Amino acid sequence: MNRYIHQGKDRPAFRWNAEKLSDLLADIRHRQGRLIGRMEALGFLLRSEAVLQTLTEDVMKSSEIEGERLDRAQVRSSIARRLGLDIGGLIPADRHVEGIVELMLDATQNYDKPLTADRLFDWHAALFPTGRSGMTRITVGAWRDDSSGPMQVVSGPFGKEKVHFEAPEAGRLDAEMRAFLDWFNAKPGIDPVLKAGIAHLWFVTLHPFDDGNGRIARAIADMALARSEGTSQRFYSMSAQIRLERNAYYDTLERTQKGDLDITDWLEWFLACLGRAFEGAEAVLSSVLDKARFWEAHAEDPFNDRQRDMLNRLMDGFEGKLTSSKWAKIQKCSQDTALRDIDDLIKRNILVKDSAGGRSTSYSLVP
Repeated sequence: MNRYIHQGKDRPAFRWNAEKLSDLLADIRHRQGRLIGRMEALGFLLRSEAVLQTLTEDVMKSSEIEGERLDRAQVRSSIARRLGLDIGGLIPADRHVEGIVELMLDATQNYDKPLTADRLFDWHAALFPTGRSGMTRITVGAWRDDSSGPMQVVSGPFGKEKVHFEAPEAGRLDAEMRAFLDWFNAKPGIDPVLKAGIAHLWFVTLHPFDDGNGRIARAIADMALARSEGTSQRFYSMSAQIRLERNAYYDTLERTQKGDLDITDWLEWFLACLGRAFEGAEAVLSSVLDKARFWEAHAEDPFNDRQRDMLNRLMDGFEGKLTSSKWAKIQKCSQDTALRDIDDLIKRNILVKDSAGGRSTSYSLVP
């Protein structure tokens, strides 16, 4: 009896119950079209802000799924620079952040270009610019060779990893990846959204690299979704939704990997997760519109550069509590200057002191 899906004699001839998925797929396609239409009806500046927020969230959350936290300001600045967006207050990003952003933007902005082995190698090299994953040296820009043992797909912190499944041996990868890439680049004989779900699963099943397979699989799914919409503009983040449902994500992958070639359950979960990602786009839209209304209402009000930058950070999703010490550190000013900036905004009813108080007094935007 086969232990994993890739050991099936008919692989990779995945099958699914089209009748069971038809209503869900029709609903997803309808909602997808409505969302794209709503976003494209926004003006250029608001649409650009929505894309920037979505891509920032996508990069952040795809890394968080793998247990890695990136600096949001660096990610946002890197994306804005590469898209030519003038957001003010751009900061340098380290090469690791730049590499992850480069991967994601190449997948979504150049979605109509063929996916090739060399392109995947470039993505992988961008993810690991030092040739290491943490302290471990890995093979970069090439398929894994299993020199340190079989490739096992795990989750959880070091020392407490959970093994979900074992990938095919390295000797099969050249042929397996050729088959995957030929299928991915061929004209879709199935709905393109279904193709995105299958591509994600197929790539994860092969796990062709020493590390970074999850992030690249999600980038491939985003690329396929962009193809399904015919636009490089991203208004929802599948990775952000997967991050919220990480346990279900891994459980569904594991169950599918240990089943036969019927992937109906995986596709059902993928489509439902995509639908919930569309709902998350509503929060992005609300945030973008709130930010636009704020600056429109305060168009004539005087703000110094520090205040303007910090207010934008708060509206873009500031992580943690805002304190005067964080303000001073971010703006590279004294504590006294930070307090004067904050007090001025409190007097104007823009910021409010949080109720906790004490030595770590924090502040929030007035709703």
